[in-house]
Amino acid sequence: MLGWAVTFFIIAIIAAVFGFGGIAGAATGIAQFLFFVFIALLVISLIANALRGRAPRA
Repeated sequence: MLGWAVTFFIIAIIAAVFGFGGIAGAATGIAQFLFFVFIALLVISLIANALRGRAPRA
């Protein structure tokens, strides 16, 4: 999911360079949304792993 966020961010940068403001704004919004969803899922995963009480696999 973080890869998708980075992809949309790069699309937004390229669109902004070429003057496509609407597309750049939309891609930035999508990238920001995906980044925050990634962070939320990461935190939930870390909490669930801590509550489980087992050591992570190497």
